[in-house]
Amino acid sequence: MSKRYFGTDGIRGRVGQYPVTPDFMLKLGWAAGRVFAREGQSKILIGKDTRISGYMFESALEAGLSAAGVDVLLTGPMPTPAVAYLARTFRADAGIVISASHNPFDDNGIKFFSAQGTKLPDEIEHAIEAQLDLAMTTVDPAKLGKARRITDAAGRYIEFCKATASGLNLKGLKIVVDCANGATYHVAPSVFRELGAQIVEIASSPDGLNINEQCGATSTALLQAGVLAEKADLGIALDGDGDRVIMVDHAGQEVDGDELLYIIVCQLKREGSFQGGVVGTLMSNFGLEQALRREEIPFLRAKVGDRYVMETLSEQGWMLGGESSGHLVCRHLTTTGDGIVAALQVLKGMRETGQSLAELRSGMTKLPQKMINVRLKTRVSIEGVSAIDEAVAAVEQQLGQRGRVLLRPSGTEPVVRVMVEGEDETEVSGLCEQLAATVEKALQQLETC
Repeated sequence: MSKRYFGTDGIRGRVGQYPVTPDFMLKLGWAAGRVFAREGQSKILIGKDTRISGYMFESALEAGLSAAGVDVLLTGPMPTPAVAYLARTFRADAGIVISASHNPFDDNGIKFFSAQGTKLPDEIEHAIEAQLDLAMTTVDPAKLGKARRITDAAGRYIEFCKATASGLNLKGLKIVVDCANGATYHVAPSVFRELGAQIVEIASSPDGLNINEQCGATSTALLQAGVLAEKADLGIALDGDGDRVIMVDHAGQEVDGDELLYIIVCQLKREGSFQGGVVGTLMSNFGLEQALRREEIPFLRAKVGDRYVMETLSEQGWMLGGESSGHLVCRHLTTTGDGIVAALQVLKGMRETGQSLAELRSGMTKLPQKMINVRLKTRVSIEGVSAIDEAVAAVEQQLGQRGRVLLRPSGTEPVVRVMVEGEDETEVSGLCEQLAATVEKALQQLETC
C-alpha cells in the first residue's frame, strides 16, 4: 500500500497524519465535495502523475466527490502546475493532484489548489478536516455528481506554456529533455519542439513504476550523459510531477535552482520588467545572495519548502522565488512552481543575449557548502543552549561577510543539520566539523539531564 502522506500543498494539520489509502481517499473526496458543493453546478478537477497507484486513488476520489454531489473533471496524467492552470481555465471550484512529486513510485499523496490555482485558504482546509469527523452519506440519486474526461487537457497546457514565452524561437538549439518518466512525458517535449528546438527525449516512457527512477531533476547523471553523447546545447530535467527543473549545460555541468533563479532575474532585469526582490530559502546558496546584492536586488530567505516561498512572495508582492532543488515560482506568469515555464524563461535569456547556458550561469559563483547531520537519541531543542550560541557566534565572526552558518533541526527525526558556507572550501569544512562537534557534545549533555 502507498506510504505517502499529504504533501505541502495539501491539507495540513491533523489530516496530514492519515495514511493515503483508498478508503481514506474516498472519504477525503466526499469531505472536500461537501465543502465545495453549492447550489447549481459545482465541479472539481483531478489530475495525477504516472505512478501506478494513481489509478486507484483517482477512482476513489471520483466516487467520494460524486457521492457529495460534485461533478468531476478528469485530466489523466498531467503536471501539477497544469492542474493549477486548468482549474482556473475550467472555472472549477478546486483542483486536486494525485502525486508524490519527486519521490519513488510506491509513495503517493495529494495536493489541493483553489479555484484561482493557489494553495487552499486555511479556513477551507479546516472545513474539510471537520467533515472527516462525520459519517459519510450520499446525496439523493438525482443529485449525484457526474464525471467526464478532458480530452484536450495536454494541448491546452502546452499552449499556455508557450504563451508565457511569447516570441521565443528555439530553432537551431538541440535540447535533451528528461521527463523523469513522470507527468510531463507527453507535454514537455512538445512545448520545446513546437518552439523550434530539436528535441531528444529521455525517461519519457512511464510504466507506473519507473517514475523518478535514476532520472529527472533529482538524479541528473542520465541527462548529463545524454547531453554529452548527443553533443546537445543543453539539457532540461523535470521531476515526476513537473514542478521542478534542473538544467545541464553543453559541457555536462549541472545548473541548479539557485543558478537558474539568478539567470531568470537577470533576464527580467534586462527586459526592464523585474519588480521587487527575490525569495529563496534557508538552504539557498550564499553565492546567490551575493550575486543579487551586486545587482542591487533585495533577497529574503523563507523556510525550506515551496509553500513558504509562495507565502513570502505573496506577503512581499514580489514576482520571483525558488529553491536550490529547482522548484521555481514565476508569479508574474503563473500561480505555482512550474518547471517548464521556468525553463522557458532561462531559454529566453539565452536567445536574447546570444549566450550559452554556461555563460549565463557564470555571473553567479556558488560558494562551497558543507552540511553535517548531528544525530541524537531524542529530539532536543537547540534554543538557548549557550555553548551552541557561543560556537555559532565565533564561526560567524570568523566568516564575516564571506559566508554564513545555519543550524536547522529536522522536523521529522532527531537530527540537527549543521551547515557552513564560505569562500574557502578548506575553511568551510573545518568550521563545519568544529561546530558540529560542539553541537553534538552540548545536546548529548542535555539528553542525559
